[in-house]
Amino acid sequence: MEDEDMTQIEITGETLKDWGHIPGKDFRRLLEIAQAAAAAGYAADQIRAKLEGMKPPPPPPTLPLQKAGDVPLTFNIEVTEGNADEAKNLEDVRETMKAVVRTPTVASAAVMPDACPAGPMGTIPVGGVVAAKNAIHPGMHSADICCSVMMTDMGDIDPKAVLDAAEKATHFGPGGRPNGKRYTLSQKLMDAFRENRFLQNPKIQRMAVEHLGTQGDGNHFLFVGKSRNTGRTAVVTHHGSRGPGAVLYKLGMEVAEKYRRKLSPDTLKQNAWIPADTEDGRDYWEALQLIRKWTKANHNAIHQATVEMSGAQPGERFWNEHNFVFKRGDLYYHGKGATPAWGDYAADATGLTLIPLNMAEPVLVVRGSDADHALGFSPHGAGRNFSRSEHKRRMGEMTAQEALEAETKGLDVRFPAGPIDASELPSSYKNAANVVRQIGTFDLAEIVDYIDPYGCMMAGDIPPFWKDKKKRKGRR
Repeated sequence: MEDEDMTQIEITGETLKDWGHIPGKDFRRLLEIAQAAAAAGYAADQIRAKLEGMKPPPPPPTLPLQKAGDVPLTFNIEVTEGNADEAKNLEDVRETMKAVVRTPTVASAAVMPDACPAGPMGTIPVGGVVAAKNAIHPGMHSADICCSVMMTDMGDIDPKAVLDAAEKATHFGPGGRPNGKRYTLSQKLMDAFRENRFLQNPKIQRMAVEHLGTQGDGNHFLFVGKSRNTGRTAVVTHHGSRGPGAVLYKLGMEVAEKYRRKLSPDTLKQNAWIPADTEDGRDYWEALQLIRKWTKANHNAIHQATVEMSGAQPGERFWNEHNFVFKRGDLYYHGKGATPAWGDYAADATGLTLIPLNMAEPVLVVRGSDADHALGFSPHGAGRNFSRSEHKRRMGEMTAQEALEAETKGLDVRFPAGPIDASELPSSYKNAANVVRQIGTFDLAEIVDYIDPYGCMMAGDIPPFWKDKKKRKGRR
């Protein structure tokens, strides 16, 4: 068909579609250009050629999900014969990990003995480790970024004096410290927060000040015991990055979701990622390192205040995170409730890490074995075989006070932020001896000391203040 004189034809949106243009934000502009050219007397083939060079580049092909069987996945966990709870827990962990490893970025994955599900199907479980290529997955470190443990050798001091002092030094429950009771945050660290575009968030900066010296709720605790090796008293704290980390997680998930829609819409939302080689990825990685520094400062503030208030003569102090992202070689290792077990995982690593079990059992001091089949990780604790609500249901008529007395006889256990939370008692966790045995069975770490319990302060599951307000309002 011969081209007609463009002054005699009409160019419409349908014309542009026939020429291969896709409606979008620039479509109206292209139509106006084409119509102006037609009015000026250009031929159709001339206009079409002109617009051809103005087509946006085609979107990159989206990344398909992987087949679960194509990704190396190792389970360093076993079921005690006849234990239906362990069997069901492992079945659920297997199914959710099969969905996790379908994520296009995943290179390999492993599961620890303390594994248990932690959300909808396809969510990385507690005790899960995922190595990813050029990708940081906020959902795989979760909202409690840098959840971690720190131990200080307090010397030959009476453990009760340490626990009493620590009760004054720390803060459990939601929210932060009021004016007049706050610890001082390093100005250098605050300046670094201000320079990072993720941590410039005003809410994060406010919480960085208010939440310093706090431990939050849930399974966070302060534990006091004695070393079997030395007989000296030790204090161990367990908590994460509190409000600053929770807000960073939310911001990270929002950015990751934008990439997920563009790069891999079939990927589950909880497994969205930020490409590490982008500006977003570099800024988020730097934000994680700063949040790690804040969390370490948070532990240190509580430990140092306890030392000063108790009059202890402290010895060594070390810590490790077990809910974080670690870079090793060209891969990003996401440990969701898993302890790094290689000696130089961080500049401040000492070669020793801590594995707490439950309030009535020792805290293990271990040296990791960097096992390939565990992707270089060890467990972070005991984990659960069933939910908090299921544990409470199984208690029957037994009260929380009765259960506490039966399960922690001889120990000084305190719930300073509220009532006893029975779902944090030893019976709500996996059998500690089984977890310890599996650490040896799978060669995950060498136990070098045990911190036997004197007592602890447990946060517990404390409802937000606004829920309590609603209850009180309803009773009026």
